[in-house]
Amino acid sequence: MQAGSVPFDRDASVEKTVRLTREAAATGAVFVVFPEAFIPGYPRGFGFGMKVGSRSPEGREVWRMHWEQSVDVPGPETDIIGAAVREAGVRLALGVVERESRCGSGGTLYNTIVYFSPDGQIEGIHRKLKLTGAERLIWGEGDGSTLTVLDTPIGRIGGLICWENYMPLARMALFGKGVDIYIAPTADARDSWQATMRHIACEGRCHVLGCNQYVTKDMYPDHIRRLPEMKDQPDVLSRGGSVIVSPYGETLAGPLYDREGMLTAALDPAELVRARLDFDVAGHYSRPDVFRFTVNERANPPVAFDTGGASRQNIDE
Repeated sequence: MQAGSVPFDRDASVEKTVRLTREAAATGAVFVVFPEAFIPGYPRGFGFGMKVGSRSPEGREVWRMHWEQSVDVPGPETDIIGAAVREAGVRLALGVVERESRCGSGGTLYNTIVYFSPDGQIEGIHRKLKLTGAERLIWGEGDGSTLTVLDTPIGRIGGLICWENYMPLARMALFGKGVDIYIAPTADARDSWQATMRHIACEGRCHVLGCNQYVTKDMYPDHIRRLPEMKDQPDVLSRGGSVIVSPYGETLAGPLYDREGMLTAALDPAELVRARLDFDVAGHYSRPDVFRFTVNERANPPVAFDTGGASRQNIDE
């Protein structure tokens, strides 16, 4: 689903997600993918008042607006979207900026994919492992506990976000889990991104769904367009480039540029079997006797509370 968010407007972006999900279901789609950070929008061009050694009050206020419009997972917004997914009877992969609140106060934001099953439940999430460039100033990094691959009736579904897809070992982790339908929500609209999508399809012998936003400056609310950082931004901030690729690296749909739109393709599971005859990167085309790769899938919270120790009475004694 190549579409623009309503940037810095969570409720309007949720409404658009619901509407487009219903439209996709009406075409007969069974799996729908939305772009990176679709709710509440990818904050392209914003520096949030940060320079090496200093931060500005104005930048902190823009950050507050970004945080306030982000999404709790689970939360009221995922409940609304889940109900729409259940009504439509589709699977959904949705890019959000996820906020992690502690005791009701502000906390870290994550660039996250949320996976919904056809009954509207959250099946899993993936938090972006390595943030690109200035994204590291505003979002936190995920850990190996959300390298999610879901075993579903339509195949094993998983994915990475934007430039995570340039990380060979992150890709290998998904290939090792047998991913069949590989999603790549992104904010990268360059021509070179198409080569990346085709390479991953060939490398993983999987179907690849690359999904980007089409975003123009006039999609932003007036109070955001008036901010100084928006003045030098081009009228078109992202031209898109969404694409669907076969396990042989052949383009099945797209790439779509310069407008909102929906790409569809019928994916044949038998092609996965045929494609892996001569290349299976995590199987017969690997050399585990030479190369070893271990993935740490444990959650790594910064604070862990051990409640299994000695009782107060034993300590006193």
